[in-house]
Amino acid sequence: MKLDGAYSQALSGIQRGLVSAREHAAEIVDAGRPGGDKSTAGLIEPMVGLKLDRLQVQASSAVLRAYDEMIGTLFDKKV
Repeated sequence: MKLDGAYSQALSGIQRGLVSAREHAAEIVDAGRPGGDKSTAGLIEPMVGLKLDRLQVQASSAVLRAYDEMIGTLFDKKV
């Protein structure tokens, strides 16, 4: 696997997770506005989505940390 591919995939995963989290947060806010779906059933999907978004960002961050450590190790061995 190319190292730059792992880096770009990790960054892309973080970005996708953050964009999705913003969308789910907006759904939660909209549910509380006048005329919004104030039932708890209307909040379940965006709240579960936020949890999944958090997991995606954490996993992508772990890939980015591993990439950083791998590059550091390669530089240490090169020097």
